[in-house]
Amino acid sequence: MSFPRISARIGSISESATLAVDAKAKALKAAGRPVIGFGAGEPDFPTPDYIVEAAAAACHEPKWHRYTPAGGLPILKEAIATKTLRDSSYEVAPNQVLVTNGGKQALYNAFATLLDPGDEVLLPAPYWTTYPESIRLAGGVPVIVETDESTGYLATIEQLEAARTDRTKMLVFVSPSNPTGAVYPPEQVKAIGEWADSHGMWVVTDEIYEHLVYGGTEFSSMPALVPSLADRCVVVNGVAKTYAMTGWRVGWMLGPADVVKAATNLQSHATSNVANVSQIAALAAVSGDLTAVDEMRLAFDRRRLRIVEMLNAIEGVHCPEPHGAFYAYPSVKQLLGKQLRGRTLESSVDLAAALLDEAEVAVVPGEAFGTNGYLRLSYALSDDDLETGVGRIAALLSEVQ
Repeated sequence: MSFPRISARIGSISESATLAVDAKAKALKAAGRPVIGFGAGEPDFPTPDYIVEAAAAACHEPKWHRYTPAGGLPILKEAIATKTLRDSSYEVAPNQVLVTNGGKQALYNAFATLLDPGDEVLLPAPYWTTYPESIRLAGGVPVIVETDESTGYLATIEQLEAARTDRTKMLVFVSPSNPTGAVYPPEQVKAIGEWADSHGMWVVTDEIYEHLVYGGTEFSSMPALVPSLADRCVVVNGVAKTYAMTGWRVGWMLGPADVVKAATNLQSHATSNVANVSQIAALAAVSGDLTAVDEMRLAFDRRRLRIVEMLNAIEGVHCPEPHGAFYAYPSVKQLLGKQLRGRTLESSVDLAAALLDEAEVAVVPGEAFGTNGYLRLSYALSDDDLETGVGRIAALLSEVQ
C-alpha cells in the first residue's frame, strides 16, 4: 500500500501570505533591488534598551540555562496577570495564564483545546491569515462573516446571528484588527459579548494590538465589559507588537483555569517552556511603564494619517481611516478588470504582483485575508520609505487604463 508523503491535515495548510511577501521582498533587496516592503506586520523600532539589558543579564544566570515550567515562569505569569488588570481592567489569577511561543501558539493552543471535529467558528473577514488555518488544523470549521469598508470593517450582531447554526461553538473577535486597523467601540464590544454569552458561545479574542489605538479611539476588552462571559472566553496577547519584540517569540493566553491547564498539557508535549531569556525580556516589558510604547505610537499615528492621505489621493483607491494597529486596508475594486502595462488586473493578487514587478513595492493582496479587491499595507516602516513606496504606487497606478 502506498501512503501520501504529506498528511492531508498538514498538506491542506497554506503558507502564511504575509510572511511569504516579506520573505520575497527581503530576498529581492538582498539581490540588490530597491524593494520597499509594506508586507510584514512588525515595528521598525528596536526593542527598548531596558528590555534588551534584562535579557542580556539573564544570559549570565545559570538558572535560566535549564528547563523551566512548561506553562511559563511563575514570576512572568504573575506579572502578566498584573499587567492585564492595569491595561484591560480584567482580573485573572496566575493559574489562568499560559506563556506561549508567540501569539500564534496561543491561538493554536486555544483552538486545539476547545474545538472538536466539525465545531463551527464564526470568523469575521477580513481576517488575519493564521486564524482559519489554525482553526482547521484543530478540527474546526471556519464560518466566514464578511465585512467591508462601508461599515468600517466591523461585523454586526445581525451578521453574526445570520451565520450562527446549532454547530456554532465559538466566535473569533479581534479589535484592533489585523489587517484593517478597525477598532470596535466599547458599546459594540459589550453588545457582541452579551450576544455570544446568551448563546453559550466561546469567544477567543485577540488583543495583541491593545496599546496601538489612535485619535481618541478606546480599546475595550470583552471579558472586562461582559464578566459573565469570562468562563467561556480566551484572551490572546503578547509582547510582539506593543514592545517591538516580534523576534523574541513571547505570547500568552488567558482563560478559565481548566482550559489553561489543558492547553498547558498540550504545550508540554509540543514545545515545553518558552526560551527563558525571552521570558525574562517579556517580564521587563510587561512590568515596566509604557513610555517607550507611547513614543512608538506617536510615530505610528503620524504615519497612519500620511498613508491614508496619500492612498486616497490615488484614483481608484479608497482607504478608510484605520483607528488601531499599524495597517491600512484600502479598497482597489475600482482598478480590477483594467489594464496596466499589458496585464489585466483580474484580482488584487494580480495588482500586488504588478506593484512588486513594476514598482518594486511589496504589499499583501486582500485574498490572503479572505476578501478580493483590497491590499494590506503595514505602515510600521520609516517615514521616508512610506513616502517613497506610496509615491511609487501612485506613479504606477496612474498608468491604469
